[in-house]
Amino acid sequence: MKEEKKATRQSYGEALLELGKENKNVVVLDADLSTATKTDLFAKEFSNRFFDMGIAEQNMVSTAAGIATCGKIPYLSTFAVFAAGRAYDQIRNSICYPELNVKICATHAGITVGEDGATHQMIEDLSLMRTLPNMTVISTSDDVQTKWAVKEISKINGPVYLRLSRLATPIIYDENQEFEIGKAIQIGNGTDATIFATGVTVVEAIKAQKDLKEKGIEVRVVDISTIKPIDKQMIIKCARETKKLISVEDHNIIGGLGSAISEVLTDEYPCRLTRLGVKDTFGKSGKAEELMKYFGIDSESIKNSVI
Repeated sequence: MKEEKKATRQSYGEALLELGKENKNVVVLDADLSTATKTDLFAKEFSNRFFDMGIAEQNMVSTAAGIATCGKIPYLSTFAVFAAGRAYDQIRNSICYPELNVKICATHAGITVGEDGATHQMIEDLSLMRTLPNMTVISTSDDVQTKWAVKEISKINGPVYLRLSRLATPIIYDENQEFEIGKAIQIGNGTDATIFATGVTVVEAIKAQKDLKEKGIEVRVVDISTIKPIDKQMIIKCARETKKLISVEDHNIIGGLGSAISEVLTDEYPCRLTRLGVKDTFGKSGKAEELMKYFGIDSESIKNSVI
């Protein structure tokens, strides 16, 4: 893990610009937040392929659906609370039902939005998006993985929800790391516990892994970047090989990563899973690091749960 930090929303903007150079069918839509979502990088280079829809997220989704029927690949962006929440009906009926090739890239997800507070801290989006038929759901953990995902989802035909964060986090992977949609990445081979994590919590899990090792406790971290389709084989493998299972997410524990893992275990290999996340409540205003500690998803909380 490198000391350099970068928010995945920044990585998204940079990767989108490069993708625009490679693929002329890529168009981008934003809802008056291009500076924050970093789609302004694309807009400056390809103004004829960028559409600022104003504060009208539902219209943006419907417009993207129409553009997709013309053979283009629309990437639409806004904060997760507006993308998954305000425009849910349009995503469901105008994108997922007809299975259109639209990429919903939502930034500022989770409590790590920080001081913006509960109204803007989207902690239900994974639950909403993964229950939609035809939807692929991805939650990336660092700069390298995000840049890969932005380009990779352009190659698959169908709806995608890509979850991105505001908080700058360390870069985990090197440029040679191989990723695959639907496949998790195992970090370490410890058998005392498995920590399943996604998004910003992967770094916290790795920190906890290091601290636990100093105490003689060997754990493995599993980065589940694809929430749907989830890597069932990896989950079952870890359940068989390790003594304790923990999931950690910057999301409500209802309907998110922990729920998705629990569904696999219930069907395939029944055992106990400890779920760390926001426990059926709204977020609060505060610094991201303070909120992670408050809601029990920081490295110290993960370490204590294992112990």
